[in-house]
Amino acid sequence: MTRQQLDIAEPFFSVSMVSNETSLRITDRTIVLNLADGPIRIREQKLGSLQSVILRDTEIEDVKHAILVERFDDHRDEASLMEEVRQTWPSAFDVRGEERLRGIGHYMSPKIWIGQIGVTMYHSATVPLNVGLHRDHAFCPVPGFREVHTQIVGFGKMQQCRERDVDTLYLEELMAPGTTHRPMYDDQGNYPWHQFETITPSIFMAVEMLPNGASPPQL
Repeated sequence: MTRQQLDIAEPFFSVSMVSNETSLRITDRTIVLNLADGPIRIREQKLGSLQSVILRDTEIEDVKHAILVERFDDHRDEASLMEEVRQTWPSAFDVRGEERLRGIGHYMSPKIWIGQIGVTMYHSATVPLNVGLHRDHAFCPVPGFREVHTQIVGFGKMQQCRERDVDTLYLEELMAPGTTHRPMYDDQGNYPWHQFETITPSIFMAVEMLPNGASPPQL
């Protein structure tokens, strides 16, 4: 087994990446996101590629590549948790400089790259968030970029629109702790206009997967 701790969310949550494990015991409540092309076996069921669930007190099998998030609901006071997060993580605008993030209550953890996979936590503090519709990922010029988001704390929704206008919304998925939205990209990595919107103050995890031929951005 290869298990690597990803310290991006300490001291709030424990995040790790697990690879090539025939079986793995899950003890406490844990969000499991399957990054492999094939399924993870959970008793008589299967967890498909880029799907996630909350598991507790069970054995999982055929874990080729997955991310585990532990201690995600160990915090009795979510408001206090998020206040601590805001004091620890910088604003996404300060880090990324995207105009759509200016003046938005949106914060981000450090990002870590493991090979072609980048993992970041985000805290969306305001309701509504109005983070801005987007569809391009300029740091990846090679076709085939993939990204999904997994809800960790709070509730939100992933919205897809025909144009850069929320009034053209055509698909919305609710996001609760442990939920990962369905992939929204096509075979070439083309995205619709999309955004995450808060229902409550939220923390979610973004997982970015670079295609062959692309390199992680040099920060």
